[in-house]
Amino acid sequence: MRTVDPEQHRRRRHEIVEAAVELFARKGFEATTTADICRAAGISTGRLFHYFPSKQAVFHAIFELDRAEQEEALARAVHDPDPWRGLTAVVERLWAETTHPVVAGLFVEVVTQAHRDPVVTRLVAEDDRRALDGVAALVERLVAAGRADPAMPPQEAARWVLTLAETAYGRGYPEPERDRDADRDTALELVARVLRLRPAPAGG
Repeated sequence: MRTVDPEQHRRRRHEIVEAAVELFARKGFEATTTADICRAAGISTGRLFHYFPSKQAVFHAIFELDRAEQEEALARAVHDPDPWRGLTAVVERLWAETTHPVVAGLFVEVVTQAHRDPVVTRLVAEDDRRALDGVAALVERLVAAGRADPAMPPQEAARWVLTLAETAYGRGYPEPERDRDADRDTALELVARVLRLRPAPAGG
């Protein structure tokens, strides 16, 4: 009996989704066909359906692409001995993601599908909840250490931190003339203001 190599299966799914991401970002979900995805991935239609039952399933799998890496990065930030350094790493990682050429188009498609497809709504909410919980934990540590006083519950403060960190996503289109490093530094400064960040104690 023929057996399936789980790692090879996972890797091939990953390759198909990566090919589809480019199409979804450039053409949009509705205009992208399964034939488009097959051509981009270099597979037959029958082979595509071996890995995914539908085009919608391919789109849903976008959320699997970097989840393990994202969760690992968030865990490192949450357990960093310096909670401000950990929070800075979260903001900088989110900001760096927006420099990828497909992100603006893909972001628009995710928002659009989140209003049409309950599975996408759930996946977006799950990703958001993980990020909120991680950032809230960092805010709590900053407050406990006397480093911050956001004057709002940690979850609410975390929501504002992520809103500022994800500002570049929300623009929805590329702005090549912008100094993205300067914008990132401004976002971090605004995060510090929201949290009413205080300097670390000398020698601490």
